[in-house]
Amino acid sequence: MQRHTLHRQVREMKINPDLFCISLGLHYLCRRKEITKKMVWFLVFSILPFMAMAYIGWHIWCMMPTMWIWKVLVIVLMVGSFLLMFSSIRRSTDQLPLEWGTVVYEIGTSSVFVLLYLFILFLLLDLGRLVHLVPRTLLYHNGWMAAGIAVFMFVLFLYGNLHYKAKYREELTFESQKITRPVRLVMMSDLHLGYHNRRDELRRWIDIINGEHPDLVLIAGDIIDGSIRPLKDERMYEEFRRLEAPVYACLGNHEYYSGEPDAQRFYQQAGIQLLQDSATIVGDLCIIGRDDRTNQHRQSLGAIMKKTAHNGQYTILLDHQPYHLEQAERQGIDFQFSGHTHYGQVWPISWITDAIYECAFGSHQRGATRYYISSGLGIWGGKFRIGTRSEYVVVNLKGE
Repeated sequence: MQRHTLHRQVREMKINPDLFCISLGLHYLCRRKEITKKMVWFLVFSILPFMAMAYIGWHIWCMMPTMWIWKVLVIVLMVGSFLLMFSSIRRSTDQLPLEWGTVVYEIGTSSVFVLLYLFILFLLLDLGRLVHLVPRTLLYHNGWMAAGIAVFMFVLFLYGNLHYKAKYREELTFESQKITRPVRLVMMSDLHLGYHNRRDELRRWIDIINGEHPDLVLIAGDIIDGSIRPLKDERMYEEFRRLEAPVYACLGNHEYYSGEPDAQRFYQQAGIQLLQDSATIVGDLCIIGRDDRTNQHRQSLGAIMKKTAHNGQYTILLDHQPYHLEQAERQGIDFQFSGHTHYGQVWPISWITDAIYECAFGSHQRGATRYYISSGLGIWGGKFRIGTRSEYVVVNLKGE
């Protein structure tokens, strides 16, 4: 009955039935793709971690030469720490005092990386046992081995935290006939300000940027981590107003997670000029900012370029997620700056990002278009960098 009614409505609206069926089919495929994507993320963030925790828990139970109550306590703490991560994802931390929200966020998100390395470590030990390189006695009722693993993990993550805090300065110099006078830019992405990157940390970053004496500051999205609440409570916009150069930025996917209207209000309070599928001319530069691809209705780069009134300026594209790099090449962009990947934050996740993106980190070139994909100044979750780095980029533009 519903099917006949739908066909009658289509005829009454004088819509081509074939085109209507095609559009319905495309809509169905898009919805199916979206559901599949959600299922993949559900698998990654729930089922697989619990399987890994079962594997790690079994090893802990076999290795610790203690009473069963202590083994249970360690495993309960491990699972409980991981479950705290969902409190930050579901914004339950917004209901807590700010300091407690920070504790819950950092324990929950840090546990993901600790579990990753414990899983890798136990997997290597098991493989070593299979090829008779690791004796069975190391893995069963061995207090020295358990203590050694605990010390190793502590040292590894202490290094990761200290390495995260040491911000790397990447300097690039480009020459172009389009530049009539030297321009110095500071570029960054993925600040992820929130419960873990608080105002004191932002203050230190602003001091570093001002120390570079830039003409412009460009930010390629993800200024906000997940919740706008810490930025409001600590009035972080006041720190951005200390920057001694004009600031231009595009949106990232986390601005949408935190709520795009709130993000736009924060940008305005902070004195940041938001480029959302728009462009601006600053001297010899045409700075173009794309909306994040989270917005499926964002304009194409070609459409943005058509409405941009530039006349031979050096074009810089800010696009948070570095997909489809060929688009910038086709549009004759001189330089694209992106972030998003974090370069995996820790090894071996960096190998996964290398497999996903044409360029997951660093300098790249297609034709006459140059690119830089930043691993980010800040970080999501636990503040550890192992095999990657936190960075900001200084770009010097000179005439030929």
